[in-house]
Amino acid sequence: MKRKIFTTTMLVGCFMVCLAAIADLNGKWSGKLVMGDGTEYPLLYNFKVDGDKLTGTALTPDGDVEIAGGKTDGTTFSFSVTTSGMDIPHTGKFYGDSTGIDLEINGSKIHSVLKRPEESK
Repeated sequence: MKRKIFTTTMLVGCFMVCLAAIADLNGKWSGKLVMGDGTEYPLLYNFKVDGDKLTGTALTPDGDVEIAGGKTDGTTFSFSVTTSGMDIPHTGKFYGDSTGIDLEINGSKIHSVLKRPEESK
């Protein structure tokens, strides 16, 4: 009986930690994308998490666009952004104080690290 209570308590605790991590992904995240030729592009995302659904906006050369098909399990996430007629898949991992993100552009994966802007901390 004690073992069953302990196991249940541990599972509930793990679930609560996952929910806390999901909540922390909410908000603004910024970074920069460095292309192979050295050109840099600013990255700015505003994530909104509702359960396992990820929505929000991404700053693109076309302005703010909606995130499409967003999913998260608390630590990993994926979504797509359409800009300049291109659909750009994103995958990422949430680390608490930073987020690693991979963008697939023209068949190439480009990695970037996102942090919270100072004003949103």
